[in-house]
Amino acid sequence: MAEIILMSDPKIAAIPVVDGGEPLLDVRAKAPFPVDARKQDGSGGFAHLREGVLTRLVEAGSLLPDGVRLLFVEGYRPPALQRSYFERYAAELRADHPDWDAERLRDATSRYVSPPEIAPHSAGAAVDLTLVDADGHELDMGTRVNANPEESDGACYTAAENITAAARANRRLLADALIAVGLVNYPTEWWHWSYGDRYWALATGAEHAVYGPMELDAY
Repeated sequence: MAEIILMSDPKIAAIPVVDGGEPLLDVRAKAPFPVDARKQDGSGGFAHLREGVLTRLVEAGSLLPDGVRLLFVEGYRPPALQRSYFERYAAELRADHPDWDAERLRDATSRYVSPPEIAPHSAGAAVDLTLVDADGHELDMGTRVNANPEESDGACYTAAENITAAARANRRLLADALIAVGLVNYPTEWWHWSYGDRYWALATGAEHAVYGPMELDAY
């Protein structure tokens, strides 16, 4: 498996953000693909994305073969919620590994939850998604969406080898469509794709990110 740059890497935090204030749009009103309710929240924030990300996601959906559709699971995540996710998972790892120092704990946590200050979800730049068939049944992707490295024995990593050939082919199908429209994957999570955030900038060589963390009602 190729070397993975984690969200906690200082190179990512060092990337500047030039945010032009592009709005967050409600995917449920705009997208021609289903939106799953498993991450639904009171504000409906989970179903929002920056306009440029949503446009690319719609285009990606059109590239899939007949009978296969994107299933949107989660987009925008308020900074406070991102912080609570990060701290909760860090606490779980700390309890299991009391000998880890702060740097190791932060790195391990960021395999699964991005540090709040640079999180692509809090910029409206990231989406968690999977594939479904014509009847709405999720395709075999090797693990559930949001499986962590511990429970999946690392099978949540996009390039994991401990999955079936069918799951690997389905991951490739998803990746081909999303890469074609400019999204990048966080390689510890096969379901996590983004555009315009700091991780995207690092992966593509862009001089700066175009989306930074924001509040849902900021624009």
